[in-house]
Amino acid sequence: MRIAFIAHDQKKTDMVNFVTAYEQIFKKHKLYSTGTTGKRIMEATSLTINRFLSGPYGGDQQIGALIAEDKMDLIIFFRDPLTAQPHEPDVSALLRLCDVHSIPLATNMATAEVLVKGIERGELEWRKENLSPKA
Repeated sequence: MRIAFIAHDQKKTDMVNFVTAYEQIFKKHKLYSTGTTGKRIMEATSLTINRFLSGPYGGDQQIGALIAEDKMDLIIFFRDPLTAQPHEPDVSALLRLCDVHSIPLATNMATAEVLVKGIERGELEWRKENLSPKA
């Protein structure tokens, strides 16, 4: 699976803790992230992350391009709904793309945990069938 991580500033520590907790699952997959989030994850784990630009510089849009090309299987975007700053990535564009292409997107730790446990049990294998619409 191809998994992308994005986190607003106030949620980066939560993302690092989450990925660290599930490192053994994530190490079996191809991982992507916005710049700063990916850097912090790699500093805390032994995972290799394909990093894009930081969110304020368009990293979330680079991930969005891969979603549009059906080259992502899961997005974990820990957003801060209460104190997000204007420079931080907006989840709405990614959410729309994920809905168009039937790609799961978790915006909080509880949903992310359910999806990761599904990956562990092989319950997201339907993505391999490439069910998303084509232009």
